Amino acid sequence: MSRLLTIILCSTLLASSSLMAQERLSTRSKPAIRFYQEGETLIGRRQFTEAAMVLQRAVVKDNNFLEAHLHLAFCYEMLRDLPRQQYHLEQVVRLMPADKRYKNSYFVLGKVYFSRGLYRQAGEMLDLLDRQGIDQERMRQETAALRTNIAFALERMDNPLDIEPRPMPEPLNRFALQYFPVLTADENTIFFTRRNGVSFYDDEDIYQSTRDEVGQWTAPVSISPNINSRLNEGTCTISADGRTLIFTSCEGRQSYGSCDLYVSYRIGEEWSVPENLGPNINTRAWESQPSLSADGRELFFVSDRAGGLGKRDIWMSRRDEKGLWMKAWNIGAPINTAEDEVSPFIHANGSALFFATRGYPGMGGFDLFKSDRLGLKWGDPENLGYPINTHDDQVSMFISTDGARGYYSYEQQQAGLGYNRSYLYYFDFPENAVVVSPSQYLTGTVRDAKSGGYLKAGIELWDPEADSLISFFESDPVNGIYYTVINRNHRYSLYVESPGYLFESRSFQIDSSLTAEQTIQNFKLQPIEKGATIRLSNIYFDFDSYELRPESETELQKLFELVNRNPGLSVEIAGHTDDLGSDSYNLELSTRRAESVYNYLVRAGVERQSLSFVGYGESQPLVPNEDETSRQFNRRIEFRITE
Repeated sequence: MSRLLTIILCSTLLASSSLMAQERLSTRSKPAIRFYQEGETLIGRRQFTEAAMVLQRAVVKDNNFLEAHLHLAFCYEMLRDLPRQQYHLEQVVRLMPADKRYKNSYFVLGKVYFSRGLYRQAGEMLDLLDRQGIDQERMRQETAALRTNIAFALERMDNPLDIEPRPMPEPLNRFALQYFPVLTADENTIFFTRRNGVSFYDDEDIYQSTRDEVGQWTAPVSISPNINSRLNEGTCTISADGRTLIFTSCEGRQSYGSCDLYVSYRIGEEWSVPENLGPNINTRAWESQPSLSADGRELFFVSDRAGGLGKRDIWMSRRDEKGLWMKAWNIGAPINTAEDEVSPFIHANGSALFFATRGYPGMGGFDLFKSDRLGLKWGDPENLGYPINTHDDQVSMFISTDGARGYYSYEQQQAGLGYNRSYLYYFDFPENAVVVSPSQYLTGTVRDAKSGGYLKAGIELWDPEADSLISFFESDPVNGIYYTVINRNHRYSLYVESPGYLFESRSFQIDSSLTAEQTIQNFKLQPIEKGATIRLSNIYFDFDSYELRPESETELQKLFELVNRNPGLSVEIAGHTDDLGSDSYNLELSTRRAESVYNYLVRAGVERQSLSFVGYGESQPLVPNEDETSRQFNRRIEFRITE
């Protein structure tokens, strides 16, 4: 039910009360009447705090003063003090249980009970309302919707998830408000929006904390003076490698209207001066709450611009082949509804989208939902259930790369204080709970093989079977570090390139969880010079065959581009086998396979005189042929510069 309808119903009750009060009030206490009339005047001036103080004096004089209780309930509704609103509505119902002039009180009290998580009491109030009769069609619809929510909440509480949400440990949660947590792929750095006071006018900034050597969180600090200012910055998203930050800023920067989205890049430990994402993302309306996909190619965010399905909707954009953001579009139903949708989060696997909304049956306030991508469409949203969702607002869900943990901000009403507090929470999923298809991060460094110095390198992650680029990212030029995310039960090809160096390639078949050692893949690139050799890890042949398989196309094209960019090179294509089979057979097979690569390059346009091929059979193993893993490593094609 909308808060607007609650206010309308309360206002209707007040109007009815005022009309009747002109004839006869429910008290004969002259002091109570005097305080009541003073309170009415203050309500007319919208001085609700002062009105409540005066009206409290009226009910002290006469606790059965119905009209004063009704006015107090309205004041506390406007002040968002649910416990006190509940108390005074209960007094109205107590004093006039069968008076149809006050039957709206049952509905408003039922809504208050629901908002406080008192679901059974809320249902009882609606039953009492039914006995009185519902006259307004809008109230009839709202009552039916509230009953649906009550039934949903009771069912989820009877079947809770086997999780235990816990506040993030000290020194986190030290501010008045902290919300919208996001983490790097390795979960070693957390970023969040912090507000040091509960007022709307208090400054929002982006803060971060990292794990120390023993896994403890450090004291949160401002992310960067280039990003945070005396104005508001917040609701950020971070790329999987922790080097691209998109955040919201509402004042003080070059913008297109209201709040806009900005991007900053980290080089070493420094963040660049933020840049506006431009008119394909930002408009004159309000844009906020971004979520960047792990590969950095998709951006989800919230906007109240025209063209949506309701109030605030989720929109998205993709990068084109030139790396520019396309014009954003509304992702539509079934995710967006006529109500507010906020705080999208696209999981590292690229298929699970989490968000908060009031537009579907829930526990009260904003509930968290998940929708899975089904080709070009989105599946029906699924409520994440209790105790992740409660009667309080829950927003900004973040699920770890491996799907084992959830992080979110828990908003808690401060009874009697008129404001909320928010805290960072986390929980562990049970081992048998598959909420998302798990992913894992891959990290390492890129260096010069001769000098050992760090390199800025372009890194491409490919799907070899589809011959399609999954993501492109770069290693940090200062420390050589890169991060990327890979999904389980997938096959990948990885290419690392830097000007003046031979590229290096690797192949990954992710059937289950990678070990800690496997998640670290370091690269040492060979300068382009005589004697430099690379192993071609993504050239594939069928067993006992020298015919190139289709998934070799990407690597072969990379090889062609390398030779084409460096005219004058003389190159040897070398084939190698393991020790299974006779010497003569292995020599023949390795020669034929090297020749197949040679022929591909010639057909692609490489001059014959710059190429040669040779087979070495089993004579040059890289490691002893002790098992299938080592033999597979020795079965290879190599590329060597001879001149």
